[in-house]
Amino acid sequence: MPISILMPALSPTMEKGNLARWLKKEGDRIKSGDVLAEIETDKATMEVEAVDEGTLAKIIVPEGTADVPVNDLIALIAGEGEDAAAIAAGGTAAPAAKVTPATPTPATPQAPSPAPAPAPAASPLNGHGAGEAAPRLFASPLARRIAKESGVELTLIQGSGPRGRIVERDVKAALAAGTAKPAAAPAAAQEARAPMPAPAPSPAPGGMSDETIKKFFPVGSYEEIPHDNMRKTIARRLVEAKQTIPHFYLTVDCALDALLALREQVNATAAKEKDGTPSFKTSVNDFIIKALAMALIRVPDANVTWTAGAMLKHKHADVGVAVSIPGGLITPVIRAADTKTLSTISNEMKDYAARARARKLKPEEYQGGTAAVSNLGMFGIKNFSAVINPPHATILAVGAGEQRVIVKDGQPSVATLMSVTLSTDHRAVDGALGAKLISAFKDLVESPMGMLV
Repeated sequence: MPISILMPALSPTMEKGNLARWLKKEGDRIKSGDVLAEIETDKATMEVEAVDEGTLAKIIVPEGTADVPVNDLIALIAGEGEDAAAIAAGGTAAPAAKVTPATPTPATPQAPSPAPAPAPAASPLNGHGAGEAAPRLFASPLARRIAKESGVELTLIQGSGPRGRIVERDVKAALAAGTAKPAAAPAAAQEARAPMPAPAPSPAPGGMSDETIKKFFPVGSYEEIPHDNMRKTIARRLVEAKQTIPHFYLTVDCALDALLALREQVNATAAKEKDGTPSFKTSVNDFIIKALAMALIRVPDANVTWTAGAMLKHKHADVGVAVSIPGGLITPVIRAADTKTLSTISNEMKDYAARARARKLKPEEYQGGTAAVSNLGMFGIKNFSAVINPPHATILAVGAGEQRVIVKDGQPSVATLMSVTLSTDHRAVDGALGAKLISAFKDLVESPMGMLV
């Protein structure tokens, strides 16, 4: 029987992706391990490998298609002895096909495909009496969530996914066509509820609608640039972070003179490559990453992640570093930064930054982490407060180093100072604990030899 190739989940949070390019065409022989297509997520472009052997009989989703939901059918492979032409003529009709999710090239942990939800219990809500069994309903988690939020009945919607599965686009299409009726409330609950006046309409959770906003500006005075997947994801995660994480901020000034002097000495010790270039060149940001990692180890109660059921206390400090890329930003993670030398951190960051801008990072290189650094000092920004990037409990916002007049030993003197602001998740790192963490960071920056031993 034909093998169904489904849109793969390239990360645990991925719900949809863009099918950028097919690297095989219909009629091509496929071997296990062959690269079939390129999939674009909000963060990177990934190659997808075949798991089974056969002939690529039918491409269901053409290249260039955007927002293809995870687990949607994208192609059919004819197995050994099967007629590829007959399968191609059958189109997407593959209810009996063997289902094989495509495999992303990087060996990343994949979230298991969600199992179909169990049939709802017999109740007036699903239209079945106590003696009748409700029909089994296949729908994706995203489709169920949209249906629940919109108050519609999934049983009234025809699914277009594999094996009749209801997916996001089916719910949205039903809503747009007006064919999805609101789910009826239980009769008993309706009778018990006293009549109440209809509430006044309230703004959507996201604020003003697109049309309302556009009315403020004359037609033709602006250009509409649709959001890409990266910008949509950044927007969603930032709103989620500010709405669900109680941010708390702590600011200190750090003297940089000793660190700048040590940096020159460290860079002077770099061995030369064959072409005469140094094997590494540390930046101030490399010292900051190392200092934050060591501070987290010195204050272990701050090296944590909040979950509803428990606090996750980490054994190493995995520090994410915000990197600006076209259209947004990404946060590659320096794993166990507390154990790495400054030269190693420097070379890793250069590699990550280059591949991040080319959107070639693997999911395991930018997901997770215990804390993060966001440095805008190179833009001359003196001070700012960064938004925490879940699942982190802290993020350090770094401003520019600048010469300022300070009082030292009762006399005015000039020093190079850098303002840093620590944003903490107050559920996990409260004020006193955050103060200990940022104080440990300040001590390491101002006495940087401690990072070399």
